[in-house]
Amino acid sequence: MLSHLCGFSCEREAVAVHTLRRAVAPLRSAQATGLSLSAFVAAGDGSWKRASLLRAIGVSCSAALLSACASFSQDGGLGAVGAAARSEMSHDAVVLRTPEEASDNSARVAHLLSGSLTPAKAVEIALRSNRGLQAAYNRLGVAEAIKIRESLPPNPRVSLGGIAGSLSAEIEAAVAADILALATLPARAEIAADRFEAAQLEAAEATLRVAAEARRSYYRAVAARAQVRIIERIALSADVAAKLARQLDETGAMNRLDEARDQLVKEEIAAKLTTARKSEIAERERLVRALGLLEDNLSQALPAALPALPARPLAMPSVERVAVEQRLDLQAARKELSALAKSLGLSSSTRFLDAFQLSALGKITREDVGSEKVQFNDAGAGATIEIPIFDLGETRVREAEQRWLEAANLLAERMVNVRSQAREAYQSYRAAHDIAMRHQRSIAPLHELISAESLKRYNAMIVDVFVLLEDARRRAQASIAAIEAKRDFWLADVELRVAIRGGGFPPAEGKAVKASVADNERDQP
Repeated sequence: MLSHLCGFSCEREAVAVHTLRRAVAPLRSAQATGLSLSAFVAAGDGSWKRASLLRAIGVSCSAALLSACASFSQDGGLGAVGAAARSEMSHDAVVLRTPEEASDNSARVAHLLSGSLTPAKAVEIALRSNRGLQAAYNRLGVAEAIKIRESLPPNPRVSLGGIAGSLSAEIEAAVAADILALATLPARAEIAADRFEAAQLEAAEATLRVAAEARRSYYRAVAARAQVRIIERIALSADVAAKLARQLDETGAMNRLDEARDQLVKEEIAAKLTTARKSEIAERERLVRALGLLEDNLSQALPAALPALPARPLAMPSVERVAVEQRLDLQAARKELSALAKSLGLSSSTRFLDAFQLSALGKITREDVGSEKVQFNDAGAGATIEIPIFDLGETRVREAEQRWLEAANLLAERMVNVRSQAREAYQSYRAAHDIAMRHQRSIAPLHELISAESLKRYNAMIVDVFVLLEDARRRAQASIAAIEAKRDFWLADVELRVAIRGGGFPPAEGKAVKASVADNERDQP
């Protein structure tokens, strides 16, 4: 049983269990014969008393041996996180523990920023520089520390006391061990192991969340940059039209109404350009935050256009099943539900007994009898048991039961939401691909054709220059719509990844479940 908890050798377990049984065997014999504890201690001879003290010390030593088998992992529990990181970049998760690691990481980030920024580079920079992700890895380290702590036997308590008088002196010593905590050690260790695995999955999902946010911010920033360039060209053509309108107005070839309309178009485009530039700055700063950079040095790194669309969208007829199998938040919720189920079983098993301690007692008495000094050595045993008179443990069991039911219902709700989110994300992904391809294959070529025909009519002096400029503005607006459609497709691609594997923003109920789990953990013996 204990080897299942700590993983130490069977020989150590046998020694520890044998020592514990020998220490408590006399007490069991006393209870079987109907003797009280005090009468049993008084009836025992000195040899047994000394042996009992030695056996209790042996129990403490065995507990120390058990504690030596629990140790921290070398990777800090990042094995499960590494799989999530490798799905987003070419190597494991990056944890910054030393100044040397931080320096090497900064050099790698500077190298990535030296060239044109791609989605893959943006993700790697975010996973290397985002301090919120490092904090998530620190929380994983806290979870591992809790797991190790719950896997350790309780420390024995030693108390010493002495009384000295004119004719005698007494020294008392007691060694107490929490037997209930030792008996529930395997169950508590299994609960802590399940919660540690849940924490690993949560850290992996935090990695995916940072990667998804980096991709979203990247696509938005590049699209905003491209839109500004197109609106700048529209503004330039509007300036040319306004100047030409003033010249024609001076010669009397254009009335004031047409001139006012051209001036209005120019001012509206100027306002749109200002808005687009503000949006470009906001999206770039959002990307800076997502990547975890200290300053905005992305002006030269961002490309001028979004990546090309794939020729065909992904075909995923069983997207719901894949999402239910792969979503990390569902896996973490299942682990948490398992831990709560085991916690419920532990609360049910210990509802009538919340405290049980065994103590080995020793007493040394020195007295002056005439001209001689006489020393008496006494040893005994004690026990501390909490009597369930007012609290029969029903409240703890009911609380654990309701928390388990709460987690079970939340898991069922989340599974329904995951299936729905997967269907919605896939349909949005397919629709976004169709819209973007329609802009690319149909709408943009038609605007090009209209502009070419308008240019022919202008060369033939059938239409004036204002018709040509108006066609150019419409073509630019269609280009902006095409950029937005391509941006929406890539954002839909990110959301599809999130719906299948996880990495979305955690729901509000997750915080309540974690808080209740923490409270329940503190209440366990």
